Amino acid sequence: MLLNGTTPDYFVGDVGESKGGNRRLVVPPGDYQLTVLGCCSGTLYSGPITVGENQATIVPLPNPGGKTTADWSAGKSLGALPRFQVAGTAVTVAVAKPTAQISAASATIDCGAGTQLTWSSNDAPHVELSGVGPVAASGQQAVQPAQTTTYKLTATGPGGVSSSDATVTVNSNIQSSLSVSPAEIRYHKVGDQVEEQGNATLTWSAPGASNASLDPFGSVSPSGNRTVQATPSKTEAGPVDETITYTLRSSNACGGSDTKTASLHFVGSIERGSMVSEETLVTRLTLNSIYFPYNLPTTADPQGGLVPSQSKRVSDVSDNFKQYLQIHPDAHLILEAHCDHRGSVEYNKVLSERRADRVKNFLVENGVPAADIETRALGKEDNLKDKDVIALLEQNPNVTPEDQKRVRRNLTTFRMANNRRVDVRLSTTGQSSLRYYPYNSDDLKVLLGEPKHAAKKAPSKK
Repeated sequence: MLLNGTTPDYFVGDVGESKGGNRRLVVPPGDYQLTVLGCCSGTLYSGPITVGENQATIVPLPNPGGKTTADWSAGKSLGALPRFQVAGTAVTVAVAKPTAQISAASATIDCGAGTQLTWSSNDAPHVELSGVGPVAASGQQAVQPAQTTTYKLTATGPGGVSSSDATVTVNSNIQSSLSVSPAEIRYHKVGDQVEEQGNATLTWSAPGASNASLDPFGSVSPSGNRTVQATPSKTEAGPVDETITYTLRSSNACGGSDTKTASLHFVGSIERGSMVSEETLVTRLTLNSIYFPYNLPTTADPQGGLVPSQSKRVSDVSDNFKQYLQIHPDAHLILEAHCDHRGSVEYNKVLSERRADRVKNFLVENGVPAADIETRALGKEDNLKDKDVIALLEQNPNVTPEDQKRVRRNLTTFRMANNRRVDVRLSTTGQSSLRYYPYNSDDLKVLLGEPKHAAKKAPSKK
C-alpha cells in the first residue's frame, strides 16, 4: 500500500501482512491517493480517498467500486498509536502527518543585509522551500532578499501535507542628510582681482544607500564632504546676493530612495577696477622674494613647502603679471631658486629645482601661461653672506628694533633662512625682487624651524 505517491518513500504497509483479517490504515483526516500493488498482477487499486474526522473508509479489494464510509467512534478516544500493530487477525498501520517548521534568524533586515533560514520536518520524504526548491528534511540557508519575502516550507508525505512560513521584512528606507557650513559666505572682487572668496563645507550621509549623486557635481559616495567656494553667476559691477542649492539624491537596490537639499548664500560686491600703471605693476612684481622652510619641498611631496604668507606672495605675483602681460605680451618671469649652504652641490641643485618648479606650478594653476615662465636652479651658488643679511636687515622698512636685535643674536640661523628663497626677475626690465625676509609674518616659526636631526645629504653613488 502506498499513499500520495508511487515510490518506496510513500510505502505504508503490506496488505498481505495478515490473512483473513482486516487491514486498517489510521491516517489524519484529509484527501489521499491510495495505490495498492499486487505481487504479480500489477496495480490492484489506485484512486482518491477522502477520510473524514472519526470516519472509516472501507475499500473491498475484490470490488473496489464498492467502497463505503461509516462512522468510526473509536477515533474519538484514540491515543498515541504505534507505527504497526497486530491484534489477532487485525492489522493496524498508523500513518503520521508530516511536520514542518521554519524560522529566520532576523525577521527584519536593512537593504543589502542578509539573514539565515533554519528549518526542520518529520515524516515527509519530499520537502520544498519556496524560492529555493527541494531541500533536505532539515537544514539552513543564507538569504539576502531585496524586498520583503515570505519563505514557505512544504513537507509532503504519506500522511498528507504540512507547511510553515517565515517572513523576512526588508527595510528599504534611506534616512539621508545634507548640510552646508557655514550657510553664508562672502565674495568681493575689484576689477580682475578677487579680494575675498569665502568657502564652505558640504557634508552628506545616506546610510542604506548604494548609489548617490550630489547636484551639481554628479555621482558621489553615499557619505562624504566637499569644500565649495563662492563664485557668483553675475560678472557686472554691483552687489552680490545669490543662493546656490545643492541636491543629494540617494537610492538602493531595494527600491528605497531619498532626496535632501541644502542652500549656500553668498553676499558681497563686484567693483570696477581702475587701470594699474605699468610702473605700479613692476613694483608689485618685484616687491619681494618667496621664502621656503628648511629642506622643502621634498621629492615625496613636490607640491609642499609654500607656507600661507608665501602662497599669498605668489598669488600677488600671478595677479599682477597677468595684468602686465596685457601691456607687454612678450614678457616672461624668471624664477631663480636658492638653497642654504648645507648639503652637497648636487643635492642643493635638485632641491632648488623643486623650489622653482613649486612656484611655477602655483603660478600656472592661477592662470599664468607656462610658456611665460623660466626657471633657474642655482642651488647654494651666490649665497648671501652675514654682511649681506645685515645690510638687507637695515634696509628693510618692516623690521622693528626688537627684530634687529633678534636677528643679530641668531645671525647664522637667519642667514641660512635668507638663502632658502626664489627670486622673481622680470624679463622686460631685468629687475629682481627685493630680498626682504618676512620677519613679521605669522608663519615665521615654520620658515625658520627645522626637523629634529634633519640633515641634507647627497644621494649615494652606485
